[in-house]
Amino acid sequence: MARFFMAGTNLTGARAVIQGKDAEHIKVLRLRPGEEVTLCDGDGTDFIGNILHVGEGSAEVEILRSEPSAAEPSVRTTVLAGLPKGERGDYLVQKCTEAGAADIFFFQCTRCIAKPNNIEKKLERWRRIAEEAAKQSGRGVIPHVYYLEDFGEVLNKAVHCDLGLFLYETGERISIREAVEAKPDAETAAIITGPEGGFEPFEAELARQVGLSICAMGPRILRCETAPVMALTALMYGTGNL
Repeated sequence: MARFFMAGTNLTGARAVIQGKDAEHIKVLRLRPGEEVTLCDGDGTDFIGNILHVGEGSAEVEILRSEPSAAEPSVRTTVLAGLPKGERGDYLVQKCTEAGAADIFFFQCTRCIAKPNNIEKKLERWRRIAEEAAKQSGRGVIPHVYYLEDFGEVLNKAVHCDLGLFLYETGERISIREAVEAKPDAETAAIITGPEGGFEPFEAELARQVGLSICAMGPRILRCETAPVMALTALMYGTGNL
């Protein structure tokens, strides 16, 4: 069944009008009146309807029913990643969206090599990537993508989740499995991963002091764009979402 994201305000009545690129996509797919489509409000609710009319630049859909998106994980997870160089952020956003992230934050920390030049343009690009990945993977939510300057804000966001995971490469750590098993009823989670240079010891100590779980990712060295995807996948598996 074809799936389209639309603003929630356009889905409150018995009719919805699809315009722009999605309307063009309907023509490309050769969808006709009477065929069923799914419209998603981007916040986890799917609206099932039948196409009434397909015209030049628009299509009209009759809404039949609404239901929670079956693709959304039971744990709302925020991924917070040290700002990476080049196009590594593109991969991170795409794959974390596919894996089930609800929000993605890039941030500055001591060992960040990348500088936040033209960060607004980067955010625009990452938000487009998140939208396309959400469509491709059948998500009911388009992850929000933001940037944080202050490392304290990063820790604060994680502390306010039921389960906070801080991925670190040395010292006393536990596995992601152990952290998940310690909070079996968690409804919200945060995953914090570092940039190419990793974290300074004092940053990991701050995370420990505020109560986050300092977690290992096994004996292998992971790239900065790979670590959050693997951690998120492990979290999804540990919480029964895979």
